[in-house]
Amino acid sequence: MVEKTFKVTAETGIHARPATLLVQSAGKFDSDINLEYKGKKVNLKSIMGVMSLGIGQGADITITAEGSDEQDALNTLSETLKKEGLAE
Repeated sequence: MVEKTFKVTAETGIHARPATLLVQSAGKFDSDINLEYKGKKVNLKSIMGVMSLGIGQGADITITAEGSDEQDALNTLSETLKKEGLAE
């Protein structure tokens, strides 16, 4: 299992559009990918799960991936967060 913590920098936090991008990115991988915020963990392949967290600016989030392509999944999601200006 691999994991990485990010700080959300986007003013609007992770709302509908960025959540959709993350879910689509996560969906390309076979690994189990989870997003954790304030002690709650949701499947990153579930748009409803991600939206239910209500992640705002300044939040610390942790993404974990476990499976055959876990490192590729984490690298891709990390790039997506940075490229879209969502988190660092």
